[in-house]
Amino acid sequence: MARYLVTGGAGFIGSSIAEELLAKGEKVRILDDFSTGRRSNVESLKGAVEVVEGSITDAEVTARAMKGVEVVFHEAALPSVARSVENPPVSMHVNVQGTTVVLDCARHAGVRRLVFAASSSAYGDTPTLPKIETMDPSPRSPYAVSKLTGEHLLRVFHLLYGIETLSLRYFNVFGPRQDPASHYAAVIPRFITAALKGQRPVVFGDGEQTRDFCFIENTVSANLLAASASQKLTGQVVNVACGERISLNQLLGFVGEQAGAKLDPIYEKARAGDVRDSLADIAAARALIGYEPLVTVKDGLARTFAAFKSFTT
Repeated sequence: MARYLVTGGAGFIGSSIAEELLAKGEKVRILDDFSTGRRSNVESLKGAVEVVEGSITDAEVTARAMKGVEVVFHEAALPSVARSVENPPVSMHVNVQGTTVVLDCARHAGVRRLVFAASSSAYGDTPTLPKIETMDPSPRSPYAVSKLTGEHLLRVFHLLYGIETLSLRYFNVFGPRQDPASHYAAVIPRFITAALKGQRPVVFGDGEQTRDFCFIENTVSANLLAASASQKLTGQVVNVACGERISLNQLLGFVGEQAGAKLDPIYEKARAGDVRDSLADIAAARALIGYEPLVTVKDGLARTFAAFKSFTT
């Protein structure tokens, strides 16, 4: 019987969490409808992984996936700010209704602890840096609203039903398993793919916008620390990042170093809903679950570039 359930376990982050749990000898169950998750991510997992195919909005399927589970990593979502701007109802349905179903099935199944993939997009475009969890959220997109709503739901489900919950606000997670082919692909896989193909990468805006990029190994570590933390989890929210502020133009320079060529970007109009600057304060995660970033942005970028290069050669 699986002790852990990873919703969205065929996705970039979910499959990475599952892989680490399997490496530790744990039994893992995955719930995914493969709308954005990739079957290849599941097939590459070696160990006792059980796959339940279906949507988190389907209560019957989700309840089946919860049976006998002690800890849930809730990674399933319809990602992308841009997608949510184009089609708000779909993003809200999956991310809000889906999270409600996951929590309700978890409490009926007697799940002890649920860790949620929240998002730094909840902070919005406030000029104050670094972003600290006590700041008033100011979401700028339906996606950001959906993730912030998830945080409130986790807090309420703890208050009402006693299930331990924690929201990890991810800041710009990246790594080798990220999908570069999607229309909504994140900036690092887009830049690396363009560099490997000898193409000009596209930058939305002037490139001086900044991000706190976080290598996948750091994000996985935060999740496992949250699952095993001795402190009671009561719906708290903590940032998960590196605490490094890097502009997209600097990022282009780093990718160019890996490619051995200076990249000549195409600058296009900034996208609706995008945040100008982002930098995390990670003191709360350090205090609550003992989180420390394990891999710097530059080291993570080198590892990601090498992996993408091996995929294309």
